[in-house]
Amino acid sequence: MAKLKINYINSKLNSNSLIFRYGMVVTTVLLICFFLPKQPRFEYEFQKGKPWNHDNLVSPYNFAVLKTKEELDKDKQQILRTVQPIYNLNTAINKEQTDQFTTDLAEKWQSSQMDTVPSLKIEEYKKTGVELLTAIYNRGVLSLNNRYQTKGTETEKLNETDANYNFTLLNENVATQKNTVDCFTIEIAYDFVKQRLDRDKDISQKKWLMEVLKNYITVNLIYNESLTEKVEQTALANISSTRGMVQKGELIAERDKIVNNDTYQKLESLRKVFEDEAKITGNKNYVATGQFLLVGLAMTLLMVFLYYFRRQIYDNNRLLLIIFIVILAMLGVLSWAISMRISSLYFIPYCGVPIIFRILFDTRVALNIHLLMVLIAALFVPNSYDFVFLQFMSGLVAIYSIRTMVKREQFLISSLLILATYIIGYIGLVLTRNGSVSNIYWNDITPFIVSVGLTLLAYPLIYAFEKLFGIVSDLTLMELTNSNSKLLRELSLKAPGTFQHSLQVANLAEAAVYKIGGNPLLIRAGALYHDIGKMINPLYFIENQKNGVNPHKELTSEQSAQIIISHVIKGIEIAKRNLLPEVIIDFIKTHHGTTRVDYFYNEFIRDNPDKLVDETIFHYPGPIPFSKETAVLMMADSVEAAARALKEPTKDSISGLVDKIIEHKLMQKQFENANITMKDISDVAHIFKSMLMSIYHVRIDYDLSKKKDVLQ
Repeated sequence: MAKLKINYINSKLNSNSLIFRYGMVVTTVLLICFFLPKQPRFEYEFQKGKPWNHDNLVSPYNFAVLKTKEELDKDKQQILRTVQPIYNLNTAINKEQTDQFTTDLAEKWQSSQMDTVPSLKIEEYKKTGVELLTAIYNRGVLSLNNRYQTKGTETEKLNETDANYNFTLLNENVATQKNTVDCFTIEIAYDFVKQRLDRDKDISQKKWLMEVLKNYITVNLIYNESLTEKVEQTALANISSTRGMVQKGELIAERDKIVNNDTYQKLESLRKVFEDEAKITGNKNYVATGQFLLVGLAMTLLMVFLYYFRRQIYDNNRLLLIIFIVILAMLGVLSWAISMRISSLYFIPYCGVPIIFRILFDTRVALNIHLLMVLIAALFVPNSYDFVFLQFMSGLVAIYSIRTMVKREQFLISSLLILATYIIGYIGLVLTRNGSVSNIYWNDITPFIVSVGLTLLAYPLIYAFEKLFGIVSDLTLMELTNSNSKLLRELSLKAPGTFQHSLQVANLAEAAVYKIGGNPLLIRAGALYHDIGKMINPLYFIENQKNGVNPHKELTSEQSAQIIISHVIKGIEIAKRNLLPEVIIDFIKTHHGTTRVDYFYNEFIRDNPDKLVDETIFHYPGPIPFSKETAVLMMADSVEAAARALKEPTKDSISGLVDKIIEHKLMQKQFENANITMKDISDVAHIFKSMLMSIYHVRIDYDLSKKKDVLQ
């Protein structure tokens, strides 16, 4: 297992106090039990289309059978078709529009240059207009509502019968039943005026009067939407939610028989009656005790897992606190959603939990905690099998889809994969139970879409946990490995040779960790920053020297050794000043371990054969590597630096160099504290050799005689 990515900050929460640790566990169990609904659960699990796997079930009492959602929807549609829309008669419009017409007529007469017509004719026009307006408003003008019109097929237009409907007309609280066929619409009123004027021989300017009258025809039967809606709600409230009765002693389900639609509805009705009665008659203390035992068992198993397989988390109370906070928050939200009776529990972003733990910790931790939370939720969610199946499957996809976080686009890809899992799982469950596509309600997919959208909130939460609890996630490592970051840009400008060396080391180390297992992002970030201390005196390091100028010629061996060794100390100071995570600083501390600066040590021995040597002057302060990643980085750093000095890089010289350097590190016992095996070290050496030969373009020598034999 790769070293846990945590920032070792001195804190009270980091203490190994068993009292504090198990106090958190007990508190978490009690709070979870507090959130859980306190009512007995129906003891039978059943699925539509599956055999009844229990003994024959006989009704313990009389109860009504609940209607299905489809039956209730059908009843609602029938009820709504019987409700007539309500219109209000506006009696003032008739007088207002007629008076306005008589007032405006003379002005319109003059403005339209009708003075060639005898003025006595105006009165005839006025009389005719008033009669027409009065006739129209007495009959009533309304606007047809599409909701109440009967529609034909998609290719048919509404005919006259389909377009009309019955309605209730209110006139000063007096209701009258009418049909829209007995009233005018604006268009029909225009046609009525035109037909009447065409038959009137005394009106010579029919077209002109027609255009004038159009301005005074408006709706006087107003649709009362609010009152109509109240009537509809009253009618819907009277719909019966049950159909038929099951008598006490009646056989409901027979063992090994398929649970058909009728049996399923009886079982659902019995379950609801049982749970409703249990709220009144059940002993909540017993329920709470049972919940405490079950949740306590689950939390105990989680702690056992952490103790045996993730001891670093078990021993760190800060990390345990994160786990307990997330579990409590999600189960609390789920319990709240159940108590509020939201339309679907799948609105809740349950997959955010495995994503958080996968990015903060690792795959196995995320999987175990997600399984624990799904099982606890199954204690009190309805249709628990569906819930457990869908959430567990989508949780697995969430964990697997971000197995290695190298690009932020993986967030979107992961979300789409989770959504696809939800949809496929939902369709599969419906088809398995009902054997019909007609029972797939596509509106039920909306909660999955909302849930996946809310799951993206896990990423800002991860950032908050990082800052509050000192954890370094893969997201932070991705940001640190950006070569355009401030510190790496400064390194490339002040010590370009060191920067190129760091890039090569990062490539070697990352490839090796991919092979032997570990965190590639972590080791890449560590490799990029491991030599930042060389920015202080860049020219004292050979990769940054130009024109053969070597400032070490002016120094003693001890002084040169101390400058070389100081790049570790300076690097730690720079890293802390720039707020680099402690887990990155670990690479700076350990990349030379406690090895000796052999060049200047040997130089000192050669120049001072009779002088006693203080070896501590020539040794790095350490510590030695304590994880697989830090061990691989030490090897990659030494191998890359030495390979640069090869005058003629060949396959044999590179292979011998790599073996010699790694063997030397082993002899110096630099890997004693790292969880790396000899098999891992062998694989790392093989990766280094292959990559270095590619970097230095080493050509393979072919035996021409053998090649000739093959061709023959």
